[in-house]
This record gives sequence, C-alpha cells and structure tokens, in this order.
Amino acid sequence: MPAVVDKEKCDGCGNCVEECSVECITMEGEGDSKHAVVNAEECTDCETCIDVCEQGAISMTE
Repeated sequence: MPAVVDKEKCDGCGNCVEECSVECITMEGEGDSKHAVVNAEECTDCETCIDVCEQGAISMTE
C-alpha cells in the first residue's frame, strides 16, 4: 500500500522529499501549485513521509 498525496492539502514544503529514504517522492508543479508526488512502484510503505507531513497531506492507500 504505497503512500498517496492529497494535492489540495500539500503546500509543497518538501519535507517528505528530504526524509524519504528510498527517494521515491518528487515535487511537481511551480509556485503555489507545487506538490509532492509518490512513485508507487518504489514506495516501501515505511510511512516516514506521513510522520513528517505537517499538513496531513499524505496517507496510505488500501
């Protein structure tokens, strides 16, 4: 169950990108529309990104 990002909640801070140990999270967009995107094939379901996301924009899929 890989992590997914709610684009409406994500403010593009990049904390999840910095903390992801497998580097499967990237930032897409520009300016105010910048948001995190998780590569589901590379995600190891460690939930570190969920822990560091202050906006609560990341959750696990079922």
